[in-house]
Amino acid sequence: MIAAGIRHRSLWESAAACQKRRVEPREYDLMDAAEEGMWWYRALHAQVLDALAFVMPARPAAPLLDAGCGTGGFLARLRAARPDLPAIGLEVHPPAARRAGVKAGLPVAAASVNDLPFRDGSFSAVVSLDVLSHQAVQPERALAEMFRVLAPGGWLVLNLPAFEWLRSAHDMRVHNARRYTATGARAALEEAGFGAVRVRYWNALLLPLMAMQRKVLARAPHNRSDVAPFPPWLDRSLHAVTALERRLMAAGLSFPAGGSLLVLATRP
Repeated sequence: MIAAGIRHRSLWESAAACQKRRVEPREYDLMDAAEEGMWWYRALHAQVLDALAFVMPARPAAPLLDAGCGTGGFLARLRAARPDLPAIGLEVHPPAARRAGVKAGLPVAAASVNDLPFRDGSFSAVVSLDVLSHQAVQPERALAEMFRVLAPGGWLVLNLPAFEWLRSAHDMRVHNARRYTATGARAALEEAGFGAVRVRYWNALLLPLMAMQRKVLARAPHNRSDVAPFPPWLDRSLHAVTALERRLMAAGLSFPAGGSLLVLATRP
């Protein structure tokens, strides 16, 4: 069993090294095409908007930063849902940053979350969705930068992929280098100086299907990412499950596991 595990890891690492640069532009294309309508993005954005409504019900004094905004899907949805909330984006890949600016109609800087080009205390909130997991990101440095640019009392909202055992071809395609547990995410934020850390799993009801897809049906390294068009009936069905889960969470139910982690924290 130990030898098999080492061999399996070597296979993934070799394939990941071969794919490192070639696939990233395609993944941005897939994201750009999918993030407005695909069930996963709609569910993720709804979770984050719920979190922002809880921590920032009124217009803040300073803008929000979407750190690692990709091609701008969340920024566009935020602008539609919260026109009272000024926001800007940041994305390391210049073509994606340009797409994001056009899609959201908001300013987007081309820079890395490892070295944010903003003054201390510039933002009332920092949102960063599935960014700390990326292989190009140094998590400790990125969290320190997010802490620095937040105003005292400002909020950090993170989404993180959960559980290393869920690592799959999807992680290779989107260049995920790490996945998190609630305990590990809490420890990382507290180590970075954040306070009032709240961590919860979501995408819990679909976790068995997610595990089946990643570990059985699409387990080979050459498989594509999970970002893809779904048949309309399936997309509607999956989104309905996430909507039910969201209602259950709003009623106070918490889940012991899920495919993702939503994290809230403040800068004291």
